[in-house]
Amino acid sequence: MPTTEDPPTDLAHTAVEFQTSPESYRHWRLRVDGDLARLTMAVDSDGGLRPGYELKLNSYDLGVDIELADALQRIRFEHPQVGCVVIDGALEKVFCAGANIQMLRSSAHAWKVNFCKFTNETRLSLEDMAENSAIRSLAACNGATAGGGYELALACDQILLVDDSNSTVSLPEVPLLAVLPGTGGLTRVVDKRMVRRDRADVFSTLVEGIKGKRAVEWGLVDATAPLSRFEEVRDEMAHALAATAGVKTERSGVALARVAWERSAACCSGAYVKIHLEPAARSARLTLALPAQAGPASAAEMHAQGASWWYFQALRELDLALLDLRVNQSGINVVEVRVVGDPQVALATDAAVAGAADHWFVHEVMLYAKRVLKRFDMTAKSFFALAEGGTAFAGTWLEVALACDRIYVLDDADTPVQLGCSVMNGGALPMGNGLTRLETRFLGSPQQTAAVLDRAGLIDAADADELGLATESLDAIDWEDEIRVHLEERASYSPDALTGMEANLRFAGPETLETKIFGRLTAWQNWIFQRPNAVGASGALQCYGTPTRPEFDYNRT
Repeated sequence: MPTTEDPPTDLAHTAVEFQTSPESYRHWRLRVDGDLARLTMAVDSDGGLRPGYELKLNSYDLGVDIELADALQRIRFEHPQVGCVVIDGALEKVFCAGANIQMLRSSAHAWKVNFCKFTNETRLSLEDMAENSAIRSLAACNGATAGGGYELALACDQILLVDDSNSTVSLPEVPLLAVLPGTGGLTRVVDKRMVRRDRADVFSTLVEGIKGKRAVEWGLVDATAPLSRFEEVRDEMAHALAATAGVKTERSGVALARVAWERSAACCSGAYVKIHLEPAARSARLTLALPAQAGPASAAEMHAQGASWWYFQALRELDLALLDLRVNQSGINVVEVRVVGDPQVALATDAAVAGAADHWFVHEVMLYAKRVLKRFDMTAKSFFALAEGGTAFAGTWLEVALACDRIYVLDDADTPVQLGCSVMNGGALPMGNGLTRLETRFLGSPQQTAAVLDRAGLIDAADADELGLATESLDAIDWEDEIRVHLEERASYSPDALTGMEANLRFAGPETLETKIFGRLTAWQNWIFQRPNAVGASGALQCYGTPTRPEFDYNRT
C-alpha cells in the first residue's frame, strides 16, 4: 500500500482551496456564446494539486475537478441563458485519459476516497443541470476517452465520438488497475444508458475499449463523426440540445463573487458559518448564525442582492465548511452542529423563497441548497445537532439537523427551545434517494411525516420530542454532562467503522442512480483500493507503467 500520509492539518499553509474563478483556471477554458457554453479540457500537465505526478493526456486530479465544479456553477448563475454545455478536449486525439494513476498511487486512502466523492458529486451536478435547470450537455469526445474521461462523458446527456479508426471509449480499470470505475461508470453504463449486461461485462474488461459503429450499436455513445465533419456534427447536436431548453435570453446573470473564508489552525469562518476545531479531541463545532432580519421578500430583491443575499451566502459558506472538514481535517471524527438565531427569521425567509420559486435565480439557489445538503449527507463525519437555547433549526435549517446522525434537544422550562417546520421541508430539498429527510426519517411511520408538516411554524422542545424530531430530550441538569459523554464516546470509536455504519443508515428507502453510485461504487471502489491486489507492493495500481507484472491473490472474497 502507499505509505504517503494524509495531508497535514496546518490549514494556514497546506489547505486545499475549493474556491477558484475562470481567470485562475489552469485546466479548463470556458467560453459562452449565446445559448451555448463550451468547456474545453486543457489540463496543464505541470499543474497537479500536489507534487510528484504529471497530468499527462488530460488526466485529472482533485484540482482539475475543482475547476470543473466551479465552471458548472458559474454557467448556472452567471450565464443563465445557456441551454447546452459542450465539453471537449484541447489535445489532439485525446479527450481525457481519466484520473491520474500516479496521483492515485501516491495518495493516502482518505485522499483517494474524498477525491472520488467530490468527483461523483460534480458529475451528478452536471446531470442535475439537465433535469432541473434546462441546461443540457454534450460530450464531444475528440479522441481517446478512457476511465474517468468516459465517466465524465457518461454524465452528459449525449456523447459524440470522433470516428478516426483509432479513438475509443473505455473503462479499463479492472484489467489494468484491479480497481473499479469510481465515478459512477458501471452504474451509468447499465442504469442510465441501459447497455446490456453481457455487453457491459465485455466492455468493462476490454483495455482497448470500443470505437466507431460498434460503440453506437451497443449504446456506449450516441453518434460518431469523421474528423472532417466532427465540428459540424458537434455544433448540430449542441444546437439541437439547446433548443430543448426554450428561450432564456431575458435572464440577467448573477456574479459569483469569492466568499470571504478565513482559515487558521483553530478555526475556519465566514460571515455566517464558523468551524471551531479541537484536533486533540478529534471533534469540531460547526455553527451557522442567522441574521437578525429575514432580508429580501421579493424575487427582484433577491436577484438584485445576488451572491450577497444572506441565504445564498450562508449556503455557500456551509458548502466550504463541509469540504474543509472532509479534505483538510481528516482527523476530525465528530462534529457538533448548531444553527443559532431567531427561528422566525428562518421561517420568514423560507416563505419568501417559496413564494419566489418561479424566478430562475431563486430556483437555482434552491437547487444549490439541495446539493449542499446532499453533500452534508455524504460527508464522512459523525454529526450531532444540538438544539438548545438560542438555536434555530427551522425550515431549510431544520434540514441540517435532519441530515445529522443524532438530534439532541434541551427541554427545560427556563430555556425556550424551538424548532420549526416550513414548506421547504415538504419536498424542495430531497436526498439522493428521492425522498425528503422527514420521509427517510419516518420511513416506517409515514403518518409522522404528515404530523410534522401539519405543524408548520414553530415547534416547542417537548412537542419536537413527541413528534419524533429528537433523538433524545434532556433537561438542563443532564444536558452538559450527557452531551459531553456522547461526544467523547463517539470520538473514541473507529472512524472506519463509523463511516461504514453511517453510510448504511443515512440512505434508507428506495435505491436510485445516485444512491447506487455512492452506496455501491464508492464503497466497493474504496474497499478495493485497500486490497493488496490493487495497492499492495505487487498490486496492479503499484505496477502500472512499470516493467513489473502485478501479482494477485486469486481467492475470491
